[in-house]
Amino acid sequence: MALLRRALSVAALALALSAVGGASHADVLRYCAGNQAMSVEQQDRLLRFSAVVKQQLEASGQALALVARAGLDLQRFGLRYSHAGISLRDSPNTPWSVRQLYFACDEGRPRLFDQGLAGFLLGSLTPDLSVISLLLLPPEAEQAVLAWAGDEGRALQLLAPRYSANAYAFGLDYQNCNQWLVELLATSWGGLKPAFDAVPGRYEPSLRAQAQAWLQQQDYRPTSVELGWRPLLWASAFIPWVHREDHPAEDLDRLRMRVSLPESIEQFVRQRWPEARRVELCLRGQEVVLRQGWQALPADCAAAEGDQVMGLGG
Repeated sequence: MALLRRALSVAALALALSAVGGASHADVLRYCAGNQAMSVEQQDRLLRFSAVVKQQLEASGQALALVARAGLDLQRFGLRYSHAGISLRDSPNTPWSVRQLYFACDEGRPRLFDQGLAGFLLGSLTPDLSVISLLLLPPEAEQAVLAWAGDEGRALQLLAPRYSANAYAFGLDYQNCNQWLVELLATSWGGLKPAFDAVPGRYEPSLRAQAQAWLQQQDYRPTSVELGWRPLLWASAFIPWVHREDHPAEDLDRLRMRVSLPESIEQFVRQRWPEARRVELCLRGQEVVLRQGWQALPADCAAAEGDQVMGLGG
């Protein structure tokens, strides 16, 4: 049983690192990413939760927010959030839709997808304790990101053709959803330029290389996932959207993988833009707990002094 539990741990990590696409792809993605079926009550509560989140975004006065949601329970790895994207107020889809990379299981390739905020939250793998974080950027930082994130042709230039849920953060062989996001931030804030003959909407690997070099110069530190058990590396061979050949041999020898996750992106944003604001909201029963600041809510989302607790409504 211990062997089985550990084998499932790496599968859980891989699944949680996998981006989840839109509601229209739900059946395929449940098969690919192992999403559990939700009851009608759970779906209703998540829909009402998304309305509360949208109200907070509207009240922020921002044009965009970096958003992250929780996937499977990864407390054993010290992780809460697994998947991040950019929520755009003026999205061509619906207001505050999340522009994100997701892995299209039926096609076996990554795509750029605009997903309504409700669908983004319905992709949660823990619907009874759903958590979302919002990063609100200062004007200068926000406008730079909007120029890339709000332009689909430019955003697609950073979308690599090969996906890996655990992609090495400083490699060009693969990309995961969070890596696409942090490379877009690097391109925006570093003032990076594609090749002179670049075509909007076409992948530009040289731009990704520039972004990764800039991130290293700025001391970006991807999350170090400590596996702690060598058979977890072997288990990765049986998961088609997980790879290890892009990771440095030294890292694999030390049983670690350096991967871009919402945690590392938040730390980088805080380091580069200290005036950025963080808001965390948690659906807990029929209540929503809201916390402002960089101190994360506890695992059970219990409110502390200074937190705001509001009814879910309905």
